Amino acid sequence: MTYLSPLAYLLGLEGVALLRGMRDGDGDRAFVEARIAEIRELLADPVLLEVGGIDATPGSISTEQVYNTWAASYDEPNTMIDLEQPLVHEILATLPIGTALDAACGTGRHAAHLARLGHQVIGVDANAEMLAVAAKKLPDVDLRHGPLEALPLPENSVDLIVCALALCHVPDLGPVFAQFARVLRPGGHLVISDPHQLLSYIRPTLPREPGSDGRRTILAEHHRPLSAYLTTALPHGFQLRHCAEPHTGARNGQRAAARPERPPMPTEVCWELLDQIPEAVAVAADVPAIVVMHLQLPAA
Repeated sequence: MTYLSPLAYLLGLEGVALLRGMRDGDGDRAFVEARIAEIRELLADPVLLEVGGIDATPGSISTEQVYNTWAASYDEPNTMIDLEQPLVHEILATLPIGTALDAACGTGRHAAHLARLGHQVIGVDANAEMLAVAAKKLPDVDLRHGPLEALPLPENSVDLIVCALALCHVPDLGPVFAQFARVLRPGGHLVISDPHQLLSYIRPTLPREPGSDGRRTILAEHHRPLSAYLTTALPHGFQLRHCAEPHTGARNGQRAAARPERPPMPTEVCWELLDQIPEAVAVAADVPAIVVMHLQLPAA
């Protein structure tokens, strides 16, 4: 059981911001005093004191359930995608044209780009709702239903695999990378992206719809250090060609200005809570948001 408290989450971000200021050497007296004053204000906030928090059960909602409800709105603006997609496109622009697999293709955003580049594209996803959206957008793309652990493709059948923001939903990377190595031809390329482990400590853990026990639920996700991807991929013969860890939060050393007046306080842990303490969030959340890796199998 996890107790999700908006007040605890905000206090945690304030604490991270104070520690970052000390470590980075730019947490001057004004910054520290502003954080302490903000903490006192949060502790006295009547909404936070009245709401308290809620009990939620980790892992009691499935990835399938979440994506079933998300499919219709998945293509709306998404800051994670906005950060990830240009980096993946940069890598894809350097690779030869051939047969490409968009593994865990979702609504087909990378499949569409691969097709525009001239690849013969296959899209695979385990969620039928997401595939249905992709099929409407990409009627000429070969879309197949299946999990990453059992890709519905023969051996040595593709030259390139893209797997974007999906491995965090896989409990064990081993079978997935074995499948990647199986379906890739010698010399084939693999481009993966995933939410960064550091971001998982900062972003809010969202409570979702009640489960069978009547309590709110938490989607189980698997956030890993970079070494986990490499120690799984290297035994299959993959060689690392490129790795990037783009940041979110403050950029170029610029911190967000403190908000003079807070918006209405949300009553549960959610993304809107970040608007309550923008200066602390700009410092605390200046961490890698995504990891993007380009790997390649050796040529025959």
